[in-house]
Amino acid sequence: MSEPTKTTVHVMRHGEVFNPNKVLYGRLPDFHLSELGKQMAVAAAESLAKRDVTHVVASPLDRAQETAVPIAAEFDLEIASDSRLIESSNYFEGKKVSVGDGALTNPRHWWVLRDPITPSWGEAYLVIAQRMFAAVQAARVAAEGHEAVCVSHQLPIWTLRRYIEKKRLWHDPRRRQCGLASITSFRFEDSKVVGIDYTEPAAHLVALSATAKTAKGA
Repeated sequence: MSEPTKTTVHVMRHGEVFNPNKVLYGRLPDFHLSELGKQMAVAAAESLAKRDVTHVVASPLDRAQETAVPIAAEFDLEIASDSRLIESSNYFEGKKVSVGDGALTNPRHWWVLRDPITPSWGEAYLVIAQRMFAAVQAARVAAEGHEAVCVSHQLPIWTLRRYIEKKRLWHDPRRRQCGLASITSFRFEDSKVVGIDYTEPAAHLVALSATAKTAKGA
């Protein structure tokens, strides 16, 4: 029997976004990396420099594409796009959702919060997990025997991880292990995930981030 083909797919969250109005930006266009976010992307690229990356793909949203730029440059690769890596849809997109000062305090929005398990305010967790897993498998095939980087968003990445770990998909957002510019690495043997690793190469920059302090990032 031949040895299984080993491939690693690194799924990275984008860096900090310039968001002075502190809204939930979701899939809205024209939300770009802040200057600190660009530094986070460079730090992540530097952390991957000695890896065997042969494929870079990103969500079509601006912040993900911009995060992928220094990684693609590091390996002299083009950036592919995959809509399956996009942020989840959300009813509260474009609104402020901070506790005590946002849309969540308005009773006319409360009906949207009726079902936290599906959830009722946006794309179903299972749909997110399945599209993300399909995107990661496509990246694995593209980089077979080497490594790929997929740039995506916090909720889709965390949902994917819980799906692969066979945990319930609904969860407490405050407990997500998916910091800005963090990298969740899925190690494959052929098409099977055999291990998951997590690193935060930009942790020193995240400590300075307004996004991290207010939990607005996505």
